[in-house]
Amino acid sequence: MSGADTPARAELAEIDTLCINTIRTLTIDAVQKANSGHPGAPMALAPVAYTLWNRYLRYDPAHPHWPNRDRFVLSCGHASMLLYALLHLANVAEKDGGNAPAVSLDEIKRFRQIDSRTPGHPEYHFTTGVETTTGPLGQGVANSVGMAMGGRFLGKHLNRPGLPLFDYNVYALCSDGDLMEGVASEAASIAGHLRLSNLCWIYDDNTITIEGHTELAFGEEVATRFLSYGWEVLRVADANDIHAITNALDTFVSNRDRPTLIILKSVIGYGAPKKQGTSKAHSDALGEDEVKGAKRAYGWPEDSQFLVPDGVQENFRDGIGKRGAALFDEWQGLFAKAKDSDAAHAEQLDAFLEGRLPEGWDKDIPVFEADAKGLATRESSGKVLNAIAQHVPFLLGGSADLAPSNKSNLTFEGAGSLTPLNPGGRNVHFGVREHAMGSIVNGLGLVGLRAYGATFLVFADYMRPPVRLAALMELPVFHIFTHDSIGVGEDGPTHQPVEQLLSLRCIPGLVTLRPADANEVAEAYRVIFSLKNQPAVLALSRQALPTLDRSIYGAASGTAKGAYVLADCEGTPEVILLGSGSEVQFCIGAYEALKAEGVKARVVSMPSWDLFERQDQGYRDSVLPPSVKARVAVEQGSVIGWDRYAGSEGTVIGMNTFGASAPLKDLLTKFGFTPEKVLEAAKAQVAKHKH
Repeated sequence: MSGADTPARAELAEIDTLCINTIRTLTIDAVQKANSGHPGAPMALAPVAYTLWNRYLRYDPAHPHWPNRDRFVLSCGHASMLLYALLHLANVAEKDGGNAPAVSLDEIKRFRQIDSRTPGHPEYHFTTGVETTTGPLGQGVANSVGMAMGGRFLGKHLNRPGLPLFDYNVYALCSDGDLMEGVASEAASIAGHLRLSNLCWIYDDNTITIEGHTELAFGEEVATRFLSYGWEVLRVADANDIHAITNALDTFVSNRDRPTLIILKSVIGYGAPKKQGTSKAHSDALGEDEVKGAKRAYGWPEDSQFLVPDGVQENFRDGIGKRGAALFDEWQGLFAKAKDSDAAHAEQLDAFLEGRLPEGWDKDIPVFEADAKGLATRESSGKVLNAIAQHVPFLLGGSADLAPSNKSNLTFEGAGSLTPLNPGGRNVHFGVREHAMGSIVNGLGLVGLRAYGATFLVFADYMRPPVRLAALMELPVFHIFTHDSIGVGEDGPTHQPVEQLLSLRCIPGLVTLRPADANEVAEAYRVIFSLKNQPAVLALSRQALPTLDRSIYGAASGTAKGAYVLADCEGTPEVILLGSGSEVQFCIGAYEALKAEGVKARVVSMPSWDLFERQDQGYRDSVLPPSVKARVAVEQGSVIGWDRYAGSEGTVIGMNTFGASAPLKDLLTKFGFTPEKVLEAAKAQVAKHKH
């Protein structure tokens, strides 16, 4: 399915110039009206963006969610008006087959204003046609690697001979800032290793950042770096040279063995520094005089505002519009043939496109027998993950070089590793690249796959930006974070997470789960796979935890409500013991001792604050009766936040310092994580609150 027009496509006709200058002047007017924004990059990049969209991009504006569309990622999200102008001029629909535009001219006039569809940086799920949320530099290009991997994965699993349902390309427009960010380097390295020939980054080499000329901090030879990654590297000496841009894009389209970097030299349209260190690239608006000057240079009416001349949208309609419609119709025919030829394949296609789980996806999730010795929750996680993955063919993921330790490998027959020669493998080997892993997982999620990453909890810090963006984009991806406490032992405080759980719980929309035993792990996975528009993280133990006897203690299904009564007494408890993960066993130990002494106690297992806060007040009060002030909360993490459940007069046993390097038993004793310490605190609470 070819995307490029052939006749005289390298020639710059008068209508092409008119379209390019329309993109530029819409940007100028939007930024000037908002008195905020970044006009320079869109002005400079209008020629390449126009050429890509109107002559190459396999995209149907009438069906912007077409699964086999080419993806366009504006990684330099500060240039958002470039994308908004393209979406408007190409008449991209808000909904597939709908008439309402994704970005109307009125929305462009409301650039950067409250509730507009044209926010300062592009936001996925907010504006149709925005393929991913960009702004933090490096994230967009890293997402694009996941999108390209996802396209090859889908092609391997869903294409049939003569029926190429998935063969899209991914284009990412990026800046000097993108390529300075470490996440971009990590992602580019993976892309080169996997030989992602469906991936093209177009690098705007304009030598400008906010502080001034890039020579202040960026002197490397980018081409050499990318050649060493295994990329094809092409150069375009002038961003206005449509002929050179066309040749470069033709070379990419014909490339079948590696990703492509096009280094595009441009002069920023506005905002180049007047002198070193005083850049206007970050300024809010051009000013009336410079607006008029720029328009004069383009041969534009100086006093016009948001002008779209006759013929411009018609030209887009005859370019990307007609080409996209024809490609979409062709794909629809292939899709119909594929469904007619194989009923099982048809069901698989429908399930993927509808984003639904196959029937019986959870039928093999194990129920773990009571066991005082138990097993680490990382171990039970591996068992549950594999039980699910065998029935969910579009689940893939892996670890940042720690799969044997965090048990994140899919080990069933046929899972395989995702490699250059096996793009359909379901085990992704991210290498020691946590940040890129998070961003690539987001890219996989953006093309409809159920994707996950895995590492130690302490390294969640390395991937906080993509986890945060997954929540912002409402992507149902997940991460397996093991070695979740000072239980790491001799590895010491560099590897012992203290503040990470709190940090993750602070992210709006992210579901954080820290299960107490194997059966809570199983229920946590049921929660994760039920999520349609939220990411989740699991915090799992390295050390073995007892598998609780559920004939004695509360059912693990309470995990879905975030907190539940695990052990109870007759009537109103005198004290409530709360914990998550590995500390629940200490609460149980203290509870049994209190019970033997005739003290009424309750144990609450609290695997997820997020889920508990979603429950109605009646349920929350039934678990934590407001009348019971005597409370002890226990968790091997920061004490901050636990006061909302322990109460202002309760006791929190947690970490107020970093950990230490020592055997586990010594660490637990040193920091007070023992049944005896919990019992002591519980008795003190009972005495304090006795009337």
